[in-house]
Amino acid sequence: MQLTGIHHLTAVTADAVGNHDFYTRVLGLRMVKKTVNQDDVSAYHLFYADGKGAPGSDITFFDWPASPARHRRQSISRTSFRVPVSSLGWWADRLAAEGVALKAVGERFGRQVLDFSDPEGQHLALTGDDPVSDDHVWSKSPIPAAHQIIGLGPITLTLGELSPTERVLTSVLNMRRIESLADADEAGAVTHVFAMGEGGAAAELHLVIAPDLPFAVQGAGGVHHVAFRVPDEAYPAWAMRLEELGMPSSGPIDRFYFKSLYFREPGGVLFELATDGPGFAADEPLEHLGESLSLPPFLEERRAEIEAGLKPID
Repeated sequence: MQLTGIHHLTAVTADAVGNHDFYTRVLGLRMVKKTVNQDDVSAYHLFYADGKGAPGSDITFFDWPASPARHRRQSISRTSFRVPVSSLGWWADRLAAEGVALKAVGERFGRQVLDFSDPEGQHLALTGDDPVSDDHVWSKSPIPAAHQIIGLGPITLTLGELSPTERVLTSVLNMRRIESLADADEAGAVTHVFAMGEGGAAAELHLVIAPDLPFAVQGAGGVHHVAFRVPDEAYPAWAMRLEELGMPSSGPIDRFYFKSLYFREPGGVLFELATDGPGFAADEPLEHLGESLSLPPFLEERRAEIEAGLKPID
């Protein structure tokens, strides 16, 4: 049983309007689903992805009136997007022109990277990783096709210790540790790289071990959870595997656009296993994804009530 890569990452925003502007206009992602948090229908759940809304390309946000997050350990500390290697200079110029705080292009585990933050302080990076096809391209993006974001990965966690989380990654999730290196961003810290499936930037989890850092505090600009890709047909087996290995989890949950399993790794970070299907075109045509409020069938009868409680964002 193998996970096949990063599925999506969900973060928190306290400014849905500004969030929408940054991720669609500045980064050029497509809003592929405008819906609500299924456990808190007063909050938007916004999904941004590539042109097709492909698994592995979407970053999502809960719109909550939260205080700013504090980025330290026991948290997902960096969200990376993959772009063509040749585009990093172009992106540095674009982000600088938009007034985005960023570092110079550097190197991390043999790949060129450009670190920056979104307007609410979420730590982001662009990682050079040439695409194998142009399936990700969105024709209406403000970003030229040659420079568009390909998808997510790698994702970085910062933790106080390695062993408990490593045991879950390797013994439960069947990831493999492939490299370790002193971390250039945190004195005394070491980063360990874990790979899923066929590996590569789209299928890596980086663990920074920095025991001297204080604990992170969740909030706007922070990350809520990261999800890993599970082939649709393997979903029942993964649910059974977590149960058999004694991993406390949510049990199977149908999110309509995919099926999910949630659990916390020993450091407290929330993980999700999510299927590739049925996908975002389950309730609206591919060419019109994200243009109106979508609700899963079990919430449809509450549409008027839900819409009345939401503010326009575009």
